[in-house]
Amino acid sequence: MIRFKAILMIGALAGATAGVALAQATVKVEPASVNGPRPLAEQTAQAVIRDYLESWQSLSAAFDQDRADLLDADFVGDARDKLAQAIRDQSQMAVSTRYQDRAHDVQIVFYSPEGLSIELSDTVDYDVQLMDHDKPLGTQHVHARYLVVLTPSELQWRVRILQAQAG
Repeated sequence: MIRFKAILMIGALAGATAGVALAQATVKVEPASVNGPRPLAEQTAQAVIRDYLESWQSLSAAFDQDRADLLDADFVGDARDKLAQAIRDQSQMAVSTRYQDRAHDVQIVFYSPEGLSIELSDTVDYDVQLMDHDKPLGTQHVHARYLVVLTPSELQWRVRILQAQAG
């Protein structure tokens, strides 16, 4: 049980949330509440939400398989570094983590004037299962609110910040 709590703490510190089966998760997208000089096109908003939700799938696979390289397509900067460290930490403990999305309540709250970042707020429900090889050690349900910052790359939006919010 101590190892399970340690992994949950690692995941929480890294902002590690993910979805094994995103199709089963309920996704609610609130109307954007962007205040600022740059208008947010509907096509951009849809792409950001799509890419953000896809990033949960790669995060889930990365933790389940102990492979930080699976984060590369969807994460950059601080988010990628913290998640990769959490994967290394769980690997040293010889365990893996499986995440199951239950629900997302997403809202776009900021679009930078130069178009180089978008901030989301996401209230998420998910289950975290700690595995020792193929043996489940325990499962915990989590309800958390996350601050997410995405930045554009060549073909998609990538998560730069994934941070759990207190309270």
